[in-house]
Amino acid sequence: MFCFQCEQTAGGAGCAQVGVCGKEPEVAALQDLLVYALKGVSQYAHRLRRLGLVDREADLAVVEGLFTTVTNVNFDPVRLEARLREVVTLRDRLRADYKAASAALDALAGPAEWQPAETTDGLLDQAEAIGIEARTDALGDDVVGLQELLTYGLKGMAAYADHALILGQEADAVFAFLHEALDFLTLEAPSVDALLAMNLRCGEVNFKVLALLDAANTGAYGHPVPTGVRTTPVAGKAILVSGHDLADLAALLEQTAGTGINVYTHGEMLPAHGYPELHKHAHLAGHYGHAWQLQWGEFAMFPGPILMTTNCIQEPLESYRDRIFTAGLVAWPGIAHCAGRDFAPVIAAAQAAPGFGQTDADEKPLTVGFGHEAVLGVAPVVIDAVKSGALKRFVLIGGCDGAKPGRNYFSELARALPDDSVILTLGCGKFRVNGHDYGTLGGLPRLLDMGQCNDAYSAVKVAMALAEAFGCGVNDLPLSLVLSWYEQKAVCILLTLLWLGIRDIRVGPSLPAFVTPAVLGVLVEKFALKPIGKVAGDLAAMVG
Repeated sequence: MFCFQCEQTAGGAGCAQVGVCGKEPEVAALQDLLVYALKGVSQYAHRLRRLGLVDREADLAVVEGLFTTVTNVNFDPVRLEARLREVVTLRDRLRADYKAASAALDALAGPAEWQPAETTDGLLDQAEAIGIEARTDALGDDVVGLQELLTYGLKGMAAYADHALILGQEADAVFAFLHEALDFLTLEAPSVDALLAMNLRCGEVNFKVLALLDAANTGAYGHPVPTGVRTTPVAGKAILVSGHDLADLAALLEQTAGTGINVYTHGEMLPAHGYPELHKHAHLAGHYGHAWQLQWGEFAMFPGPILMTTNCIQEPLESYRDRIFTAGLVAWPGIAHCAGRDFAPVIAAAQAAPGFGQTDADEKPLTVGFGHEAVLGVAPVVIDAVKSGALKRFVLIGGCDGAKPGRNYFSELARALPDDSVILTLGCGKFRVNGHDYGTLGGLPRLLDMGQCNDAYSAVKVAMALAEAFGCGVNDLPLSLVLSWYEQKAVCILLTLLWLGIRDIRVGPSLPAFVTPAVLGVLVEKFALKPIGKVAGDLAAMVG
């Protein structure tokens, strides 16, 4: 195997034995083949669309298939192989539809005609021929690096699109672009310029996806409002929900109403407390734990079952293996899966578990809910503070958290910022900066939690509104962006920010292994993208 799609790759170069995430070579190979087969689906779906024929099954297959291959989602080779073969069957049907619909056929090869081996071992051999190393030998580091940048951007976009779809928000233009981009990735000799342009288009379309997801979440659960969240336990039976999927949490809250079971959020579910339609459930008792990479210790200590939604799962330890459940696209071999949002097994496990024995009186709440509606609702106060000189800089510190050393940079930067600055945060990177009292500025908290990683849309909305209020461009605002990254959703967020023309973004703790020096040079030249450095030097550059 060879994989370098996340930030924690072995040696900062790539995982060749077992992924740092726990991905076995068999899983890595099947995921590579699944993406390859999805390209074949899109080769036909893209051309059928040009003929006016839209295929719903193809649209959904690409969204769910790409999301399945995002880091920390599906580790189950049996389910992956089954999905792979379903996708190939779909591709074959699309091929027949294309031949029936057009007299002037494009000559398609590669994924469009690939046939999977009949055995799993045969599939593993096939995966080597289409893997990153084989393509690098044929095309070179720069081209393959940009291909992977686009692929990972598409994976992140698909994850956000899937969340929006679940809540009834979609756009045909998004499906069309996914097919177009996957078809583009089958070109034999793409130019670096064409690849860069397609990556920026990915950022553009992802902005639309983020808007859809924002509309989906706020339409279903209301606009977030500033809300204090309990971070210590309440006596009673308990269920812990991790991941990102608000619809899973909402369904669980409905199903546990009146049972006496308290529900706690974990990781990126923390912002759920700010949504009025979720917060109204009294048994949404609080938040437990921190970011995803600490789950082994935190899940082992939790006295009830754990429900994993979307990406974030690590190999379950024996101490809680019989009380962790997956939902949606998440899978781990041997772990019970809840299909169709039927959480009866989770509820039964909670009733059988001891729960928390007593209520902890030493409460240290976290405040969430500063989405774009909440922040823009106090825009006049913010604008006056900037004009008076009381507020000199906004610093967005957010993104993904992770276990790789170097992430203490974000904590140190937040605490070193002067008192005349406001810190915006989002994603599970928030756990590097929250839990500390930064005080207030102009009657507002100096730390504003804007939500999950997908709520980068809120941050952009706020930045654009402030730029309009001050009559300047976003890059002229007293705003600095410092982003941590781990997986593919962070990649598509970065592509969106670059498409918006936002410059001087700092990224860390390390740069993607798939971004070659030559590609990095282009990004530095066009967008002044910067690797994070030392806190003192970066701070001086930002606030000086």
